[in-house]
Amino acid sequence: MMQVAVAGNGVEILVIDVGGTHVKVGLSTRPDVKRKFDSNRKMTPGEMVDGVQDLTRDWHYDVISIGYPGAVLGGRPVHDPHNLGTGWVGFDFSAAFSRPVRLVNDAAMQALGNYRGGKMLFLGLGTGLGSAMIVDGIIEPMELAHLPYKKGRSFEDYVGIRGLKRRGRKKWRKAVFDAVQRLQTALEPDDVVLGGGNAKRLKTLPPGTRCGDDRAAFAGGVRLWQSDRVAAA
Repeated sequence: MMQVAVAGNGVEILVIDVGGTHVKVGLSTRPDVKRKFDSNRKMTPGEMVDGVQDLTRDWHYDVISIGYPGAVLGGRPVHDPHNLGTGWVGFDFSAAFSRPVRLVNDAAMQALGNYRGGKMLFLGLGTGLGSAMIVDGIIEPMELAHLPYKKGRSFEDYVGIRGLKRRGRKKWRKAVFDAVQRLQTALEPDDVVLGGGNAKRLKTLPPGTRCGDDRAAFAGGVRLWQSDRVAAA
């Protein structure tokens, strides 16, 4: 295994946030500069790597953090994403980039960037529903999106982009409030953060929640290389 220094010791981190609509990239030393390209339901990991390399030819980076839109175990995808193409399971990202890579669930990476301490639940309202918990600095990615919710459909079917398009904004907002309340009751977090691109579509936030930082995914990607245990912000 290649040994590398952690961030803060002159190591530049490239953060890649892989989504169902876009792939976004940023550098640890240039937090206000972001670049992106379109993704789609057929995008393979090789195409993602090619797109990132094309977009960052003028950037220098030593290590990479990847936020992956699916379940991750031991730093590797467990299954192909629901909203992208195939071939992600078993793909060697370190070899493809010729750099050390740390890969986590995309909601987990956003959660890392929003963490302030205690027991935090993160819910990402985007193409689907991302979810993660951090308890006393220990992160636990979760797969709440596909749990049964109502009428034979999952949480994601109601509060993800499909639910928004199928039922309209008013009913979507009502579903978000109800889903958040149910998950708060079941998991008893100290802090609930709503992130993802669709969080801004809420007129008001559900009780006991706060809106995540737009830059949280990139802050979380940097934190992946700072410590194996997350420090509170």
